Amino acid sequence: MKLLDLTLEISETLPMFPGSPQPRMIPWTTMRGDGYNSELLFMSSHSGTHMDAPYHFAEDGMKIHQIPMERLAGEAILIRLDKGAGQTITMSDLLDHQQRAGAIPEGFPVVFHTGWQKHLNSENYFTENPGLSADAAEYLASLGAPLIGIDSPSIDMGRNTDFPAHHILARQGTLNVENLANLDKIKSPTFRYVILPLKILDATGSPVRAVAIQYAK
Repeated sequence: MKLLDLTLEISETLPMFPGSPQPRMIPWTTMRGDGYNSELLFMSSHSGTHMDAPYHFAEDGMKIHQIPMERLAGEAILIRLDKGAGQTITMSDLLDHQQRAGAIPEGFPVVFHTGWQKHLNSENYFTENPGLSADAAEYLASLGAPLIGIDSPSIDMGRNTDFPAHHILARQGTLNVENLANLDKIKSPTFRYVILPLKILDATGSPVRAVAIQYAK
C-alpha cells in the first residue's frame, strides 16, 4: 500500500483567496527559554487544501464538526478534464465522460483533475480558475454526490462571485474539497481516499490532510 499526498503545504507564502489573511506561524515557546518549542497558528479555515462544510453556504447546513466519519473516507471517481483559464466544467463534459467511462453512480464522490493546480503561483490562479457550471452542479447534486473535489481553489468559476455551485451543493449537503494537489499522479479511473478536516466546533470549513490510497499490483 502507498499513500499519495494530495495536500498543499501550509506556509506563510501559501497563495490565498483574495481578501483572506496569509497564514502566520508565530513562535510561542523555545527550547532555550521554556524547555520545548511551539508556535501559534493564525490562518483562515479555508487555507490551502481544505474542506467546505455545507454551513459555508447554507445557514441550516452541517458544520465541520458534525460531519460523520464515514463521509471522510471512501472511493471516488476521478474525472480528468484539461481546463484552462476561464473554462467551465459543463454538463456536456459530464455526459461525455459518462459516454467514455460509464455512468456516475448515485451517491458516489467525484473528484475533478483539471490541471489548474500548476498555476498555483500565477496571478490569475484565483480569478480565472475552472469551476462547475450551475447545471453541472445541479446534476451532481441530483446524483447525491456526498463529496466533490477539485484541483482549483474553488468549485465555482474564479470570477463568479454569486457562487452558484457552492449554493447548489450546500443545499444538497455535499462536502467540497478544494485545492487538491498531485491528482496527475493517480492513474486509475477511481481511487480510495482519506480526507480529514480538523474537528473545529461550528466552523464553516477546515484545512485537511488529503491522501489517496494506492495498492501495488
